[in-house]
Amino acid sequence: MKKQTVYTLLIIAFVLSFFVTPLGDYSKLILNRFFATAPSIISEENRGHITDYDWKLKDANWNFFNFKKAEKNIVFITFWTSWHIPSLAQLKGIQALYDTYKGEVQFYIITNEERAPVEAFMKKYKYTFPVTYQIIGEPSAIELLKPPGSYLIDKNGAIVIHQNAIADWDTTKVHNIVADLMAKNLLQETIEAKEESTLR
Repeated sequence: MKKQTVYTLLIIAFVLSFFVTPLGDYSKLILNRFFATAPSIISEENRGHITDYDWKLKDANWNFFNFKKAEKNIVFITFWTSWHIPSLAQLKGIQALYDTYKGEVQFYIITNEERAPVEAFMKKYKYTFPVTYQIIGEPSAIELLKPPGSYLIDKNGAIVIHQNAIADWDTTKVHNIVADLMAKNLLQETIEAKEESTLR
């Protein structure tokens, strides 16, 4: 065969590898991560609010619980599935965010899948963030986003971030806004404690 024909066949094989081999999925995952940027923060005057936290979900052990336990907490929510490349691409950053703020921010990493594929995925990639399972048809406290949609909500229910596209959640911008929300919470709690002490 002529060199030009060989080169053409190699290029075709390379392109096809992006569609029919695991190499393609891995390459698309890397590309999604490379082009992901920090999420957009909503200005305070334009933030919507959650007014009703009533939302039934399932935890990693398939036990029912209510989203009401997230009320008066900083909350991070993202929607994902184990087969969706863009939502998978941002899980590494979400894991880093969880490692930094677990115990101070409530994390809801929500999927509508069954347990088996999710548990296999978590074990394979050694992710430790808590998985939450959506109950199909159950009324939700917020708009359900398509993967990789995400929210960051402050203690008072204000929606600080409403992100529909893939984002990099392990950035200085994200860490700064979370730190700012935590500092505001601390200040608010201090003021409330002083007011309560004065009333006694």
